[in-house]
Amino acid sequence: MASSHRSSPVPQSKSSDAFFKKEADSTKRFRPVQSLPDVCPKEPTGDPNSLCDSPSLVADQHRWTIYHSKVNLPAALNDPRLAKRESDFFTKTWGLDFVDTEVVPSLYLPQINKEHFAAYQLDIVQKEKIHGKCKTVCPPKDTFDRTPLHTHDKSRTELEQVPKIFMKPDFALEDPVIFNMVLPWSHFNTAGGKGNRDAASSKLLQEKLSHYLDIVEVNIAHQISLRSEAFFHAMTSQHELQDYLRKTSQAVKMLRDKIGQIDKVMCEGSLKVLRLSLTRNNCIKAYNKLKLMATVHQTQPTVQLLLSTSEFVGALDLIATTQEVLQQELQGIHSFRHLGSQLCELEKLIDKMMTAEFSSYAHSDLNRPLEDECQILEEDRLVSLVFGLLKQRKLNFFEIYGDEIIITAKNIIKQCVINTVSEMEEIDTEVVVKLADQMRMMNFPQWFDLLKNIFSNFIIFLKRIKATLNVIRNVVLLVLDKNQRGKELVEASVQKNSSRESAVDTEVAYLTHEGMFISDAFSARDLPYTTTDLASPRSIFQDSEPSSSDSVSEPECATDSSSSKEQPSSGITPAGIETMIGEDMKLSELELVRLANNIQELLYSASDICHDRAVKFLMARAKDGFLEKLNSTEFVALSRLMETFILDTEHICGRKSMSLRGALQSQANKFVNRFHEERKTKLSLLLDNERWKQADVPAEFQDLVDSIADGKIALPEKKAGAPEERKPNDFLVVDGQKYAVVGTVLLLIRIILEYCQCVDNIPSVATDMLTRLSDLLKYFNSRSCQLVLGAGALQVVGLKTITTKNLALSSRCLQLIVHYIPAIRAHFESRLQPKQFSMLRHFDHITKDYHDHIAEISAKLVAIMDSVFDKQLSKYEVKAPVPSPCFRNICKQMAKMHEAIHELLPEEQTQMLFLRINASYKLHLKRQLAHLNVVNDGGPQNGLVTADVAFYTGNLQGLKGLQTLDLNMAEIWEQKR
Repeated sequence: MASSHRSSPVPQSKSSDAFFKKEADSTKRFRPVQSLPDVCPKEPTGDPNSLCDSPSLVADQHRWTIYHSKVNLPAALNDPRLAKRESDFFTKTWGLDFVDTEVVPSLYLPQINKEHFAAYQLDIVQKEKIHGKCKTVCPPKDTFDRTPLHTHDKSRTELEQVPKIFMKPDFALEDPVIFNMVLPWSHFNTAGGKGNRDAASSKLLQEKLSHYLDIVEVNIAHQISLRSEAFFHAMTSQHELQDYLRKTSQAVKMLRDKIGQIDKVMCEGSLKVLRLSLTRNNCIKAYNKLKLMATVHQTQPTVQLLLSTSEFVGALDLIATTQEVLQQELQGIHSFRHLGSQLCELEKLIDKMMTAEFSSYAHSDLNRPLEDECQILEEDRLVSLVFGLLKQRKLNFFEIYGDEIIITAKNIIKQCVINTVSEMEEIDTEVVVKLADQMRMMNFPQWFDLLKNIFSNFIIFLKRIKATLNVIRNVVLLVLDKNQRGKELVEASVQKNSSRESAVDTEVAYLTHEGMFISDAFSARDLPYTTTDLASPRSIFQDSEPSSSDSVSEPECATDSSSSKEQPSSGITPAGIETMIGEDMKLSELELVRLANNIQELLYSASDICHDRAVKFLMARAKDGFLEKLNSTEFVALSRLMETFILDTEHICGRKSMSLRGALQSQANKFVNRFHEERKTKLSLLLDNERWKQADVPAEFQDLVDSIADGKIALPEKKAGAPEERKPNDFLVVDGQKYAVVGTVLLLIRIILEYCQCVDNIPSVATDMLTRLSDLLKYFNSRSCQLVLGAGALQVVGLKTITTKNLALSSRCLQLIVHYIPAIRAHFESRLQPKQFSMLRHFDHITKDYHDHIAEISAKLVAIMDSVFDKQLSKYEVKAPVPSPCFRNICKQMAKMHEAIHELLPEEQTQMLFLRINASYKLHLKRQLAHLNVVNDGGPQNGLVTADVAFYTGNLQGLKGLQTLDLNMAEIWEQKR
């Protein structure tokens, strides 16, 4: 009954040094032992006077008391069944059944002797010595002097005789070490027989252990005697406790009777009402649950009915709602254990059906006749399919449409070729089987009409694709917009719920204070809220009857807003579309934005596909060099057609496609090369046959020049009707100036205009045309220089000599080209990009080359007269007659020169040329006069020279246009120093 930690005189500890961890106060350590009975109302103090009185023989004669005890504790502890004390410890303690038998050695264990431990002893001997030294320095704590303990209690002195091993809390004979310490094997000889010495040792050990047992028994009996008063006190307290319990039991019984009467009178009826109300609510819930189960049971037939009318969105909504109901409302219903997996399989089947349906729609939409004016085929069906695919996260459906675009683009070209070939009688389709070969047999007008038809069909094709993809993209953007608005509503509801929770906490505190049923209060309060919050897709099942007709009609109503084949396309409104966007369409904004971008990219790729197919069609026709053989008019028409198609596709799709433009550029480069080579060859032939004589200017060339004068470089259009008979002119009039030209230059002007016109028709070849035109102008300059200045025309054409008229005519032709170079430069500058303006420097180089060439011709004309002056004046002698023959010949040559050039060159240039000739004349005359020592002294020789010079001056100024020429003949005389 007493607690162990208060009754034990020795402090308990798991370690052997627990004695030394207590406080040093001996009075606290060895205070008298006190009893702590559990049933006592007050803990005894150990004072005998404070305990209850001893049992009375008179009052307690009919009860059992301690006086009825007949056997003491030591006698009870000894075995009364043994007749005599046994000589052996084991038979005395463990009974008569213990027999000392010899243990047979095991066959599987080796014989162990001291040699096996030799290595261990050698290893441990050093450590044992160190351990012995440590023991001498620090003696073990168990060996301290216990004399203070002996002085306090005599009984404790007797207990000191008992070995401490029996007092240890971890005493266990199973431990071999403890067993050997209690029963040393040295007292027993198992190998030899039992001798007298062994028997004596065994008896001595037995007596010693018995002595220890007696000491312990005496101490136990002493402790029991010390606590006898506490025992009687506990018994008395037990009686008082029983009285208290009897009174308490009676009070509890009386209270229970009163509570039972209150319960019967005041609570039983109310609780019955609550119980019946709860039963009614449970019945209603069970009925609704059964009604819901009946509706769910009709899900599969309803889904099949919806699929038969291609109502994929309604079927998916119904499956999703049913799955939600199965996981929430009907979870654990055994009869529906397979319905979830069946619906999953049905959902996979719907995925395949929707993919096949979308593929069928794409095929029918893209392959319908191009004459059909309807741009979108069954828009409501398309919207329904897209919503279904989005709901199932089939985000790669646009790839199906892209594959169908490629196939349809091929078929469009193929069908156009077949239709065109079938209308041509000159193409025998039985002989020429391949379409490519049949197409190559067409002439340019036929092939051009075919290409125009292909381009027009591609434009219609792209418009249809754009309309369809716009519908798909709008659906995706509507779903994205709905997701964003849903996110905003969720954030608003979170804020609303937080305020609502704070209100709930206030009401909970109020209800708790008033003592109401909190659960009932919550159920009554939350009822309107839950009914509004549960407006989810599964509300389809809430009000439907378990009959099959109701289960079919209700989902049909739920999917009324989805696509239907009988609805017109105008009925698809944003409000109607939003009803198809279910709450279970969990697509992230990133996925929707990426899908919308992919759809837009599909439109771009459709344009690229059409351009690629057109390029292949062009390359198939260009294999035999057909496109390179086109003339300028045909190629310009082809280029304009392709440019128009490229611009139309850019307008439809919003992005440039470079494949067809690249093919056009490649063909344009080939055309430019051929164009340039043809004209360069033509110019070369013209120059090789040019006799450098003034040619008549036909009226059409004058019209050509006049059109350039209006500021526009372009070939004039040929006038319809009979051509007017106009006489050719002797000169070409340009800006009021007359130009005497050769026939080659007239054709060169026309060629230059053809280059400029080609740039207008094909803007992409502006840079190439500029390079080719500069090359052509340089070629004309260098070739004309070789033929005239270099006298190459003598061998090429067979001219006898290069006259001054040839030289003047060549100079005037070069001046005409130089006159048009600024206009040509401005024409190209307006058609080049700013980064390409550096190419205009070619015109600066050409202008410089032409001016240098003109200057060389002028120098050549002066050199001709210079040679005449040198030849004539070197023979000049100052003598009669006057004028001298020398001056007569000089004036004759000057008149011939003037006659040759005055009609070819303008008056200003003629005057400048004769000024230079006059300077050369004065130089030679001055040199000859100095040689003849004729000075301006008024002498006879001076008079003769003056007369000759006056004759020269009169003849020169008498020429047309040279009347005002300042000859300054005073320079022929040496100045006097």
